[in-house]
Amino acid sequence: MSREAIIALRDRLGLELSLEVLEQPFLHSSFVNESAQKLESNERLEFLGDAVVELVVGTYLYENYPQLSEGELTKIKSVVVSGPVLAEKAKELDLDRCLLLGRGEEESGGRIRSSILGDAFEALVGIIYSEIGYEKAAQLVLDCLQGEIERVARGQHRRDYKTLLQELAQELGYKPMYTLLEAVGEDHRKEFTVRVVVASQEGMGRGHSKKEAEQAAAKQLYFKLEGAHELGDEETLT
Repeated sequence: MSREAIIALRDRLGLELSLEVLEQPFLHSSFVNESAQKLESNERLEFLGDAVVELVVGTYLYENYPQLSEGELTKIKSVVVSGPVLAEKAKELDLDRCLLLGRGEEESGGRIRSSILGDAFEALVGIIYSEIGYEKAAQLVLDCLQGEIERVARGQHRRDYKTLLQELAQELGYKPMYTLLEAVGEDHRKEFTVRVVVASQEGMGRGHSKKEAEQAAAKQLYFKLEGAHELGDEETLT
């Protein structure tokens, strides 16, 4: 599946790169570790691509939003270049079908894991920058993210934290459990309180509907777990 998908991606993006070169952004460390060949994972390309994505988005914001302050620009950029957004763009490009994963990672759902997909997007940008140049890499970044930039700048970007929490919990081997704690007030002004638990960690949220309260609870817990996951804090995640 990966070889055909990579060829299709190359044709769709008009990339004059060999298959061997274009495979590099999709070489997950799990595949490299299980391979008898001497291969390098996509981690260094991801590092390079991350810098390019940041530069392209930052430059676009600076040039097109002169009325915004540095703080406002930073907030927009942080949303646009976030892992979940890049994972969505990776799926739109069918990068999930291009991934080269080890057997264990494949069986545990790595092909749909947001962190792996986001890394693959950055690594793809990295190889295009390295092999073809900045202009082509910037074109891909803006083709994928310009609409997202505009939506965030207009305040129309709302993240689905229940889905993000579900994906992160799955990655950690858990399932979120939501509990409605209370619903108080008159019917037309009722306020709901919800608790969500993943492993030993919990988030609390309130809202004027159960769904709104669940989103608030999921948002609180998502940021708590995401921070611990990135820092490798195993005690928080158990």
